[in-house]
Amino acid sequence: MIILPIKKLRPGMITAQSIYNKKGGSYLTRGMPVTEQNIKRLKKIGVTHLTVTSMTPAFSVVPPEDIIQEKTRVKAIHNVYDVYQRLESTGELSPDSLAVTSEEILVDILSHKKNLVQLTDLRMHDDYTFAHSVNVAVLAAMLGAQVHLTKPELLTLITGGLLHDVGKIVVPSEILSKPGALSDEEFGIIRMHPEEGRKKLHNLNMPSASVLAAIVGQHHEHMDGRGYPNQLTGDKIHRFARIVAIADVYDALTTRRSYKLAYKPHIAYKIMTDCSPGQFDESLLALFFDNIAIYPVGTILKTTKGYAIVKECEFGHTLTPIIRVFGDSNMRVLPEPFDVDLRESPPNTISSVLEDMEIMSLLFRMQVDPAKFLQEQ
Repeated sequence: MIILPIKKLRPGMITAQSIYNKKGGSYLTRGMPVTEQNIKRLKKIGVTHLTVTSMTPAFSVVPPEDIIQEKTRVKAIHNVYDVYQRLESTGELSPDSLAVTSEEILVDILSHKKNLVQLTDLRMHDDYTFAHSVNVAVLAAMLGAQVHLTKPELLTLITGGLLHDVGKIVVPSEILSKPGALSDEEFGIIRMHPEEGRKKLHNLNMPSASVLAAIVGQHHEHMDGRGYPNQLTGDKIHRFARIVAIADVYDALTTRRSYKLAYKPHIAYKIMTDCSPGQFDESLLALFFDNIAIYPVGTILKTTKGYAIVKECEFGHTLTPIIRVFGDSNMRVLPEPFDVDLRESPPNTISSVLEDMEIMSLLFRMQVDPAKFLQEQ
């Protein structure tokens, strides 16, 4: 898969990314061929880049199946938008609407247990908050299912994920979407959102209100006490908040924003496992990445065996996918591409993940789209 500038899109390319407005209206659906009309519309609404499965329309590689259905995501985004808007305008929360959404997400999660998270790639064109909230809920549910939470616990966890940033309704939009670095004063305002959200949920008339308040109020706490707002440590942080914290950071890292590019999953993995000691519950973090495709299907790699494309990845072995080597180290196409199971290879077999410009250069040198070698399976 590759992120292309809109000007390089061609009709027939298969999109690996869905784009919706904040009310759930569809601009583009993943897995479908791009049309000339799509391209014109994306340009008109200001979308600058799109993820596709191949560089040329000749290869119709379908993106990997998601862990929930697209229609479930879209409906959830729409419901979360309505809930947040009502809360902001009336001060009232609609727990019944969120309960229905949480149930639908859970049904999908439990029906797709064998699917890895390849990419959290459903994006909002005009608002980040609502898609992010749904993504966090889905990722948290995936992890909660792995630690064998009960159905009622999972439903509470999902609802907490949907509401984890509800306190941001008191944060001015110019701070939330500021393209540059925040000032100390602005960051201080941002840091208020967990407590503001906790206050809104603490007195809800529902059995799980106290747990939801804990998730919302504690999802920025760190295991070592360096988080906020209360510098809680270890087991003083609710287990559900520790789960949501992982989902929150992963989705934030892998999302393109006005002020930053999206990190690829292997970079997010590096940041979260190596660069943030003490931030996360390590046992939960390890289990989380057991279910995240650190090298998603379609990723182009430079390896000690040559250039390769990721063919398959399995739960618990996400650092060692099965790859198809299609080119030698001099960028010459092999007469007979071959498969390698990285579980049976030295740990340093992957040299690097190719950036999008490097993939375009590789295509130019080899005169072949790497997606061809997935379609030939």
